[in-house]
Amino acid sequence: MFFSYALFAQPESLFIKEKVKKEIIPEWKYASKASLYLSEATFVNWNSGDINSISVLISYKYNANYKDKYVFWKNRVIARYGLNKQQKRELRKTDDLFEITSNVGFKPKNNSNWFYSARFNFKTQMANGYKYPNKDDAISRLIAPGYLFFGGGMQYGKDIDKLSFYFSPLTLKATFVLEEDLANAGAFGVTPAIKDIDGSVITQGDKVRCEVGILLTNSCEMEIAENIVAKNLLSLYSDYVNNFENIDVDWKIGFDFKVNSFVRATLESHLKYDDDVKTQQETDVAGEFDKAGAREGWKKFLGIGFDVDF
Repeated sequence: MFFSYALFAQPESLFIKEKVKKEIIPEWKYASKASLYLSEATFVNWNSGDINSISVLISYKYNANYKDKYVFWKNRVIARYGLNKQQKRELRKTDDLFEITSNVGFKPKNNSNWFYSARFNFKTQMANGYKYPNKDDAISRLIAPGYLFFGGGMQYGKDIDKLSFYFSPLTLKATFVLEEDLANAGAFGVTPAIKDIDGSVITQGDKVRCEVGILLTNSCEMEIAENIVAKNLLSLYSDYVNNFENIDVDWKIGFDFKVNSFVRATLESHLKYDDDVKTQQETDVAGEFDKAGAREGWKKFLGIGFDVDF
């Protein structure tokens, strides 16, 4: 009786030891992906309209992630740039992003899904932005604006890569406008320059605006059908001091369609609202604008292209 118990129990105990051993092995994972998306519209004697156009979007992502029994550390760099050319119209920028994100979490118990977490994020653009067709006056430049978020809190997720909720009661948000003309104009919420009656600058505008507030994020990734992956990323931020009831929203919803190992199709919706970023409206005087209230911005993208994993 003892012999039969030992015979059958031994493989199970070895399996448990082996399983525990695998769980505590620290592991770094590195991944990078380059993507190229193209779209074209060509018309010949098309009776309902004929504006030929071509669009291109290039993106690069790099991930370096660490995980062990109690700690995870996720790092990501994204660079993306898009252009569009339509017949009889100047070349226009459609997308521009450079972003660095680092997220670290620690859980005191192995069987817990709650992590003490800290998060860093910085994003800006790489090239000048314009309010087309005006290409003489840039409305945005490199690190004008640039946004930095840094804070700590709690993060929940049984599988952090697929579903997570992050809550930070203390997050620093810094807005950088390092271009002098934009800073003097008070673009993107910084304090504008003080000018005399003739319009001469007495005191330069601030190039940095700092806020401290509360940040709540949710990320979700799931396969809704074979070769179709849905992704959701929601970020809500509110400043404690200035208009706490006004919430900054950054919400992305995307669908990735896998055709084969290289060909992909992507559908993405991106909604943004920042109470500090005011819009402009035309006045009765030609070429002059007045500041208006903040408004939501929405962008959608549909493209078919190629992915190469490294």
